[in-house]
Amino acid sequence: MLSNPARPLWLGVTLAVAVIVFAEAIGGTVDAALIVSASLALFIGGLIGRRVQGPVLQQSEAGPPRRHTIAEALLANIPDPVILVDRRVVVMEANPAARRLLPGLKLRHPLSFSLRAPDVLDGIEEVLRTGSAVRTEYATRVPTERAFEVQIGALPMSDMPGGGEANVVLFLRDLTEARRLEAMRVDFVANASHELRTPLAALLGFIETLQGPARDDARAREQFLGIMRTQAQRMTGLIDDLLSLSRIELHEHVVPTRTVDLGRIARQMVDMQAPLALKRGIALSVERPDIPLPVLGDRDELLRVIENLVENAMKYGGGGVVVVSLHRVEGVDGRGTRIELRVRDEGPGIAAEHIPRLTERFYRVDTASSRQQGGTGLGLAIVKHTLNRHRGKLIIESEPGHGTTVRVSLPEHRPDTVGPMPDEVPARD
Repeated sequence: MLSNPARPLWLGVTLAVAVIVFAEAIGGTVDAALIVSASLALFIGGLIGRRVQGPVLQQSEAGPPRRHTIAEALLANIPDPVILVDRRVVVMEANPAARRLLPGLKLRHPLSFSLRAPDVLDGIEEVLRTGSAVRTEYATRVPTERAFEVQIGALPMSDMPGGGEANVVLFLRDLTEARRLEAMRVDFVANASHELRTPLAALLGFIETLQGPARDDARAREQFLGIMRTQAQRMTGLIDDLLSLSRIELHEHVVPTRTVDLGRIARQMVDMQAPLALKRGIALSVERPDIPLPVLGDRDELLRVIENLVENAMKYGGGGVVVVSLHRVEGVDGRGTRIELRVRDEGPGIAAEHIPRLTERFYRVDTASSRQQGGTGLGLAIVKHTLNRHRGKLIIESEPGHGTTVRVSLPEHRPDTVGPMPDEVPARD
């Protein structure tokens, strides 16, 4: 069966030979030699025509695949997710960034199988109906909260199936860091202004007293200066904690990639807190297995987590004993092994109604006691957001009169190579 482009060639050659034979027949000069010559001319002409047409067809067919290869290379180097769908909203192309964002995304499958966002799907329908570009938003909450601006536009492609009908391209621009920066700015102003008002008012009151009635009272001056120093230290600690919390929230969606030994970090923090524990009459100890306990984490942030938990246990544990222990907990139902750090005290405990709110910013069970102890109300909020970044869990177990146990659970990480942990070099205090 001849292809469509070859049929005109054979037809033209046949007609030419037929005209020649017909002309010779009218003149009465047709013989066997002429018939043989005409047949050979017909055969050779057809072959030459097919050979000439072949490269042309190959060249025209090689055009679109080459252009698709260039388009795929461009998509692969775009850092933001890009998805191309046809008029049936079936995925035609997607770059690596889109596949990372939507692990269930598959070519030649409906987009709705992996992207369950009514606003985005309605936007695609509007673009197909009107041809006008649409902007909408898409947010994810697992494993972390992320926000995207989705730009949806028509994309006619004449060399694709469909005869030039418009397909739809989705471009997702990540707004997560911009939103976090804005929220951080608003929260910082609101929280800082609220928490700094009290110590600033106290400082101003003592300064006015020292400038007025207590100008020549040496005893009152020494007393007031001590209180002013405490209030200034409280403001410094509050600002430090606010800045630390803001930095952690800004990068909360970025998972750490470095391997550290959680047992070694806990040992170092307990050694650093030992003088303060001795001063307060608290028996501070650490219990850990004699094996590495590797996790993926930021060493300084994990140090801060353990520091906050130990300080809370010593401040509000009522004295006595504080034990830091580490355990390997085998996973169930096919889940991986986890490393669990526990900080236990023998203090008065916490009532059940307070436990769900302990990680809120500036939430205190006893406000007066917390401020007297120098607490800023941000320690457990810092712990929570740090563990969110490390894909960890925080569990607080307490009962009035029976002490408190705080458990931190992190996924165990086994490095591919055997060697010293990156954090074996002692950190500088």
